[in-house]
Amino acid sequence: MRKFNVTVNGKSYSVDVEEVGEGAVSVAPVVAASPAAAPAKPVVGDGTPVKAPMPGLILSLAHKDGDTVKKNEKIVVLEAMKMENDVNAPADGVIMYAVKKGDNVDTGAVIAYIE
Repeated sequence: MRKFNVTVNGKSYSVDVEEVGEGAVSVAPVVAASPAAAPAKPVVGDGTPVKAPMPGLILSLAHKDGDTVKKNEKIVVLEAMKMENDVNAPADGVIMYAVKKGDNVDTGAVIAYIE
């Protein structure tokens, strides 16, 4: 029996591997987590950060960088647990996105700034 440490998406697992015959290896199954969330691209500027309320996939951006948005207006659609969730602007201002369509984000990741 040989022991290995395997890291999947930043989480470490201890795996025991048993040698059963010449050239054959049996590995204890490990349940892999969902794909790692891509780090958001850095956006230079000040303003109110808009953070992801939950981990998920960015399905769409409701505006373009530089557009003016109003408080409580939808700015992003975030898919989490097979449900589409609207993320709304916390303030009036000009939006600058820190993510793009198709990005995975973690809870609390900055997805945009409102200046």
